[in-house]
Amino acid sequence: MPALRFRNPIMSIPESQAREVAKVLTEALPYIRKFQGQTVVVKYGGNAMASDDLQRAFAQDIALLKLVGMNPVLVHGGGPQIAELLEKLNIPTRFVEGLRVTDAATMDVVKMVLGGLVNQQIVARLNVQGAAAVGITGKDGGLIRARKIKLPRRGAAPESADSIDPGQIGEVESVNAQLIHTLIQADLIPVVAPIGVGAEGESYNINSDSAAAAIAQALDVEKLVLLTNTAGILDGKGDAFASLTAAQAQRLIDDGTAGGGMLPKIRCALSAVAGGVRSVQIINGTVPHALLLEIFTDGGIGTKITAH
Repeated sequence: MPALRFRNPIMSIPESQAREVAKVLTEALPYIRKFQGQTVVVKYGGNAMASDDLQRAFAQDIALLKLVGMNPVLVHGGGPQIAELLEKLNIPTRFVEGLRVTDAATMDVVKMVLGGLVNQQIVARLNVQGAAAVGITGKDGGLIRARKIKLPRRGAAPESADSIDPGQIGEVESVNAQLIHTLIQADLIPVVAPIGVGAEGESYNINSDSAAAAIAQALDVEKLVLLTNTAGILDGKGDAFASLTAAQAQRLIDDGTAGGGMLPKIRCALSAVAGGVRSVQIINGTVPHALLLEIFTDGGIGTKITAH
């Protein structure tokens, strides 16, 4: 008689841990129902890509969103990667109003890093997690039509001819939402590099937060999530606001509480909610699984901005 074979015993998890797991799953259920079938735009920032573990966790989050019936659309940055390559190539760089001045040489680096290296790394990470992703730039299919941005010199009126030449920095003129809808209908996750195309086919470096806001408006989404490297919008003591109305967020800009790299994020959030996006969440992308914590928990994380 052949010897009986038994499976290796599996240790059950402690009861306290099991209860915590069950609590997390049941807390997530109403949010899964709420967002099923809805599109969420996620801006994935360079600082949230700082390690392999963070990149893997983010890819897992996006794969899970897709698995439970949501339609994630990614718009990514890559500032640290661009800065690193510019330094290696001895190409000088400077910023005006938080935006990288982009001459022809810098634009070539932007296209290499955003449209090539970073975009394809994100796509590969998602595909490994079983989430079918496709990488595109704003130039593909005329996704992001752009025009050269005008930056008045400090103290000059907005309509003044006295302005700073920012090079090939653009602002979004229009978004071809149908292209994104087509990819979603094909059960694909669009991963968008924020490079716009001008009227003559020229390339423009678009601020990734602004690109994400414009795409979110064009798609009329419920939620736009901006991943950064801080806990959200901070007050004077360094604590993050849990929620702000558009008017409150604008006051933080006006009184100088908010500044630096947070300015483009707040401005893009204000533009998004003014354009119909129901809420914008600014969260710390250096926290593993920050996206799941924001979307599927009662408390959420970061700062939520709404129109009213």
